[in-house]
Amino acid sequence: MDQALDVAKEALEKGEVPVGCLLVYNGEVIGRGRNEVNETKNATRHAEMVAIDQVLEWCKQHKRDYREVFPQLVLYVTVEPCIMCAAALRLMKIPRVVYGCRNERFGGCGSVLSISSDDMVDSGDPFECSSGYRAEEAVELLKAFYRQENPNAPKSKVRKKDRRQ
Repeated sequence: MDQALDVAKEALEKGEVPVGCLLVYNGEVIGRGRNEVNETKNATRHAEMVAIDQVLEWCKQHKRDYREVFPQLVLYVTVEPCIMCAAALRLMKIPRVVYGCRNERFGGCGSVLSISSDDMVDSGDPFECSSGYRAEEAVELLKAFYRQENPNAPKSKVRKKDRRQ
């Protein structure tokens, strides 16, 4: 989780929501991702999606069938995967997710929906979730992000400065 937190800090430095993750295969990190939504102007570029793309590329380079690799991965992520990412993890058959803090607004592993464990037709395999690892540090990174002004926010969404100063 140390490395995932480091990746989340990189995201914060780039003006992104500070979420970082690692996909680990047989003890080796083969996918690493951080949010790239603002940078790419693509709302789907969450840390987990970036890491999944890296694993797919790793599979190509190492001539490995991704269908054999993904069921052996463990995802370490600083924040509970959102509903979109939880669905992708399920479809890719990633069996285990370890995350830091809960995502009370968009969480797909029990906070909002239980994509990870619900009985759903044609939607991949349920996966095991373990939460709370270094949660306080993940929350502090999120607080740091939300304390600052988002330079990528549309002008209509930028917080108005308190004029009473």
